Amino acid sequence: MKTKFSIGDHVKWNSEAGIVSGKIIKIHVKDFDYKGYTHHATKEDPQYEIRSDKSDHIASHKGSALTKIKF
Repeated sequence: MKTKFSIGDHVKWNSEAGIVSGKIIKIHVKDFDYKGYTHHATKEDPQYEIRSDKSDHIASHKGSALTKIKF
């Protein structure tokens, strides 16, 4: 069973810069274009837009890359 996240959840993920944390700001359930790439998402396997806690950078990841944290 895949973990489902909600808008406002705090999550962490592994990036090129190490472990990053942020808040989910949007959930995509259909394919969408972001930063010049098509990201694939479905209702069963959504993609999450996350705003970094430190830099306000916006990232997009599937739920399998995320871990919910208490903030």
